Amino acid sequence: MATTLSFGDDLMTGREGRVKVNEKRLINCAKVDVNQLMPIKYSWAWEHYVNGCANHWMPTEVPMNADVEVWKSHQLTDDERLVIMRNLGFFSTAESLVGNNLVLAIFKHVTNAECRQYLLRQAFEEAVHTHTFLYIVESLGLNEGEIFNMYRENPTIAKKDAFEMDLTAEVLDPEFSTDTPEGRQAFLKNLIGYYVIMEGIFFYSGFVMMLSFHRRNIMKGVGEQFQYILRDETIHLNFGVDLINGIKAENPELWTQKFQSEMIDRIRQAVELEVEYAEGCLPRGIMGLNAELFRSYVQYVADRRLERIGLPTQYGSSNPFPWMSETMDLSKEKNFFETRVTEYQAASSLNWD
Repeated sequence: MATTLSFGDDLMTGREGRVKVNEKRLINCAKVDVNQLMPIKYSWAWEHYVNGCANHWMPTEVPMNADVEVWKSHQLTDDERLVIMRNLGFFSTAESLVGNNLVLAIFKHVTNAECRQYLLRQAFEEAVHTHTFLYIVESLGLNEGEIFNMYRENPTIAKKDAFEMDLTAEVLDPEFSTDTPEGRQAFLKNLIGYYVIMEGIFFYSGFVMMLSFHRRNIMKGVGEQFQYILRDETIHLNFGVDLINGIKAENPELWTQKFQSEMIDRIRQAVELEVEYAEGCLPRGIMGLNAELFRSYVQYVADRRLERIGLPTQYGSSNPFPWMSETMDLSKEKNFFETRVTEYQAASSLNWD
């Protein structure tokens, strides 16, 4: 008599040809077809997929009339306009880099079907985010060339983008493989670079800056869209951390002291680049924000990311912006700094009043 196979079970059903759950692996799985979704072994990957679907939204759902009026008026100072322009310039390029890395590198080398299901969802969300920045730029009547070429012309944005592209160079090589320990370590470095550094550190100064406008009931349409993006990025980060920790568990030989030290150094470099970016966005400070506060904030965020992948914290800084959790948390959500978000509402059902 065939037994019923539940999520996480390591038994076979007894049916001829049914795959064993314990044959599934996150990378380098030669025994299981990558499209073999059932039975699910990594239930966390499916949970992230479901959460992402529940958070579905499109930028064109958000009205921009009030934002256009504010932008055309004299309500914003030159420094406040600079913050908005710089962040649109960074995010418009960064989201494209993340999308390219997902499609061209990560999806290719992750050999688990439920993880690939989530990666497909994430790739769509990266496209939505890119659409969002185009929608904002067009709505406000901004100079598209100025925004979308900022990654070449603004030094602090260029440095962050170059740093991320360096992390991807090996994995994007057509000859790259995870068959060797060196290849698997390079792939793990890529995941840490994109999920922990890019989506987990590099995005967060910009989130604070843009959501600070929303807290003052200014540029609310832009702020709402950044809130939706932040919720997406929360799930991206949680999935990435689970994927990194899962690969570590299945390939413990990769997590050497030397490799750990290299990743800590990378994250410390990323913190300095993010602080430099914040200084460039806030040469004189706005809305109670200044570069010194952002140093504490970025260090605080970096320590949380280090903890979640099993690395020692480096800074011990406190969070100067505790309202960041409140600005995106719904009644059933948990603090996105500390734990996995488990419940979301569809964008159409949210009330921003």
